[in-house]
Amino acid sequence: MIVRFGFVAMSTQLENASPSRTMTMASFAKLDDREAGLRRLERLAEENLHNTLRLLKHCRYMDVKVYRLTSKLIPLATHEALTDWSPYEKLAPAFAEVGNFAKEHGMRLSFHPDHFTVLSTPREEVLANSIKDLAHHVRQLELMGLDERALCNIHVGGSYGDKATAGRRFLANFGALPERIRERITLENDDKTFNSAETLAISEEAGAPMVLDIHHHEVNNSGETPESLWPRIRQTWRRFGPELAGEASLPPKIHVSSPKSASDPRGHADYVELGPLLSFLTAIAGETPALDVMIEAKKKDGALVKLMDDLREAEKAGGPVKVLNGGSAEIVGG
Repeated sequence: MIVRFGFVAMSTQLENASPSRTMTMASFAKLDDREAGLRRLERLAEENLHNTLRLLKHCRYMDVKVYRLTSKLIPLATHEALTDWSPYEKLAPAFAEVGNFAKEHGMRLSFHPDHFTVLSTPREEVLANSIKDLAHHVRQLELMGLDERALCNIHVGGSYGDKATAGRRFLANFGALPERIRERITLENDDKTFNSAETLAISEEAGAPMVLDIHHHEVNNSGETPESLWPRIRQTWRRFGPELAGEASLPPKIHVSSPKSASDPRGHADYVELGPLLSFLTAIAGETPALDVMIEAKKKDGALVKLMDDLREAEKAGGPVKVLNGGSAEIVGG
């Protein structure tokens, strides 16, 4: 099984490369010239996209093919006080430059919209804002010229005192989304509410791929092992097989992180502990030709570098690993 590793948004190794520079609404509201303020927001977004391109070049240098974009590329883009502002046309060339680089170098890009994007909500205003936020993320991917393999990952959401009803409400709201948004969504198990088995059942009914988070599974499960659920999870990705318009197939994706401490098992540590991850990868390697792993550790690309070093040590010790480059490895099933 070929495994590619990626990281989230920020770099701890590349200086002055934040893709998330912003302005608060309070600061914007204090400006005397609203139009000048909007131009300032657009300049910040251009800087963020420039730094995103720098980060992708950094990824290329590291042999990293999997990268999650920040949701904060355009400051205040979906704020209710700025509904008359459309920054997309101005930013289209910068988005295209990012997308062209990613396509040229075979990079997999994705978004993970913030926690307030919730389709299980019973509140109409929250649902409307969630749909608006998803549309915003999809618009950015479209401006990058990326096809439906560039995805937006979300959680099912809250249970609101009745998990079964919340799950049905999610399915109804998901089904009512425009196709261009619906086809871009993956679902991830969370660490408190909808566990892996529950998220998987909803993914299967919705026809949405599932992203398994093995850390979340560890702290929130129904007694199943993650590898026991894997054959069904892998099937949720079947529409991205080799037949996809003659393009390369899209591997399933998982998330990995390690507990911050025994007293904070849900928090994310700076780095990833190799043992649990390698155990899972070895267990599924025989039935999975390729997999992408998003590292959600606090040290970002630094955690990826350390994990690759740990994999090299495991290889030297005779483990089921062959490191291929700075961002990928081959795992042999047990």
